[in-house]
Amino acid sequence: MNKLDFLNALQDALSGLPQEDINERLMFYSEMIDDRMEEGLSEEEAVAGVGSIDDIVSQTVADVPITKLVKERVKPSRSLRGGEIALLILGFPLWFPLLIAGVAVIFSLVISLYAVLWSLIISLWAVEVSLWACALAGIAVAVMFFIKGNVLPALAMLGIGLFSAGLSILLFFGCVAATKGAAVLTKKIALGIKKMFVRKERTK
Repeated sequence: MNKLDFLNALQDALSGLPQEDINERLMFYSEMIDDRMEEGLSEEEAVAGVGSIDDIVSQTVADVPITKLVKERVKPSRSLRGGEIALLILGFPLWFPLLIAGVAVIFSLVISLYAVLWSLIISLWAVEVSLWACALAGIAVAVMFFIKGNVLPALAMLGIGLFSAGLSILLFFGCVAATKGAAVLTKKIALGIKKMFVRKERTK
């Protein structure tokens, strides 16, 4: 792919973003390709080196605030006529509550999803803390039984403490992995919501 084809494809893929952001990205990657070509790369090699269009679009959408995307999406593509303005005003009691209700439903679904996801993560960490508490308590009670000469109860409590410590170590790695996964999923959900406001009209 040459530079012109790449920039045209990128412009199509970014359609739906604010024009200033599109122009900024096009200029940035145009200069990057030129710099690589000045370093001795061919035009095709320079284009290939800047990354895939999908990655560029994802990064760009992630960088643009969602409020800016919504504003760009709802902005009319042309000036409204007098009749259209009158209809909007007359229909305001009908369409405005519906709009608010739709936004509220979407917002509630997203918040609920985030709440459930992170509640599970918090629960995992609560179990982890509980296991460590059981491990420390078991060892402490075992020491007390040993001091009092109660060997069998001491061994039993020591076994419980060590078992809890082993489980807590295993669960710790699971908690870390689950937390990282939840963070990635949260980011992907936010990116997916943003991408809903971006038209995908890339030419094949």
